[in-house]
Amino acid sequence: MMQGPGGADHDEAAGAPMRLTVLGASGSIGRSTLDLVERYPERFEVQALTANTSAEALADAAIRVGARLAVVADPTAYATLKAALAGSGIEAAAGAEAVIAAAERPADMLVAAIVGAAGLAPTLAAVRVGTTIALANKECLVCAGDLFMQAARAAGTTILPVDSEHNALFQVFETANAGQVERLTLTASGGPFRTFSLEEMRHVTPEAALRHPNWSMGARISIDSATMMNKGFEVIEARHLFPVRPDQLDVLVHPQSVVHGMVQYRDGSVLAQLGSPDMRTPISHCLAWPRRMRTPAQRLDLAALGTLTFEAPDPIRFPALRLAREAMATGTAATAALNAADEVLVEAFLNRRIGFLEIAETVEAVLETLGRNGELTAPGSVDEVLQVDALARKTARNLAGLTG
Repeated sequence: MMQGPGGADHDEAAGAPMRLTVLGASGSIGRSTLDLVERYPERFEVQALTANTSAEALADAAIRVGARLAVVADPTAYATLKAALAGSGIEAAAGAEAVIAAAERPADMLVAAIVGAAGLAPTLAAVRVGTTIALANKECLVCAGDLFMQAARAAGTTILPVDSEHNALFQVFETANAGQVERLTLTASGGPFRTFSLEEMRHVTPEAALRHPNWSMGARISIDSATMMNKGFEVIEARHLFPVRPDQLDVLVHPQSVVHGMVQYRDGSVLAQLGSPDMRTPISHCLAWPRRMRTPAQRLDLAALGTLTFEAPDPIRFPALRLAREAMATGTAATAALNAADEVLVEAFLNRRIGFLEIAETVEAVLETLGRNGELTAPGSVDEVLQVDALARKTARNLAGLTG
């Protein structure tokens, strides 16, 4: 329906409110999600919010959006959460099992925004009960993609990608013409060190690595963007989300972060999704799908931008992309180990215990060590995935000298 300037969207508040659960409500994606919820309170009925340790921030968010349940994963934070919710009528709970129980509560959609492998079990629990998943947790697909997607197919669960690049591809991927697709291209900003030499990268500080040129993100994803490991993870995720072969997945460095993803078809057509670098755009696409909702994201002014540039990633300065592709070719155990080792080493870099280039160097050493020892056999369950995860973390700590 067309409307005049400034008019309200006809379907902005149409229909019954969506029952929504947000895992990882205190993180970057969680906060952006709740920003949209607060803008359109009539559209959402918040069932549950979870956080890791931020009890006071969680309680504040739960009160603002009228959540029915707030769960903090850290049991020692329960008393703080309970006190902060006193008199609100909002139920409080704590612990890993309580997070899983929150994920299993009846809801129309669950935003899976827990960072790290801790998000795997609760997100998988929601998948198994058939809740539509707005997926922002990389580990579900990087660490257990085969198991996760099998569970989704078995339960008939819809998976909607929140990551800006995968969401972009989702918007322009013609499912009916999947067999006509030649290539999917994920774009990368190149991070803060796109033009640095290897020698310059050897001496960069955590503070410099955290200063992403375009996006506002959490600490780990900012470092992963600087190494381009994050883009390697996204290639692995795309392999599970879209019916394409690994050799059909490509990466282009695009410093302006305006084009987020492109699909090339066999007739030579390339469809691309463009937008300002604001995570509320892909989040809103999931929340409103298959419709759309208004967001406060800055509108593109292509004339003001003037130029959009693209370049191939440098495999010498940014070996993480190669490591991710090699892990993907080896299988799920290798991609789980890739993620686990990277998480340990990023934390070590942030704590100034290793250098920036040592992140990818040590990840490669971990994969070589586990492969040589025959410890990258395909996991048959989430428990086996977590065993690989634990072994890779231990190996990474040993190889990086972090055990002392």
